[in-house]
Amino acid sequence: MYSKILLPVDLNEDSSWTKALPTALTLCRTFAASLHIVTVIPDYRMPMVGSYFPEDFAKQARAGVIEAQRVFVEQQVPKDIDVKTSIIDGSPWEAIIKSSKKLDIDLIVMASHTKRKFADYVLGPNAEHVVHHAKVSVMIVR
Repeated sequence: MYSKILLPVDLNEDSSWTKALPTALTLCRTFAASLHIVTVIPDYRMPMVGSYFPEDFAKQARAGVIEAQRVFVEQQVPKDIDVKTSIIDGSPWEAIIKSSKKLDIDLIVMASHTKRKFADYVLGPNAEHVVHHAKVSVMIVR
């Protein structure tokens, strides 16, 4: 039923994956699907934002995320899972949608972990946007 499963992971926020990762792994094993881990980093190149950071900050930040993502996969994803990783710049929900289209994803599995306002108690700001804008199935894990 599913061949490519996308799991957004915030490497600074364990709640973005602690419950969603086991679910995604089970689905990958059940359907012999590949797991696509996506990490989103802010776009530091925007003129308004970029002026506050050193010129090569975005490059250094990306290198740090690449290494952190590699360590995450090594420590958290079992060897029997076909896993691919990517790092996308931008807002989390837009990057998740963009990645799902680019990678031809069948299912997005993500956690609902942020609670800031009433609507966020149901899903969370990024999960809510992904659910509303994704063209594929989205599984929210609580």
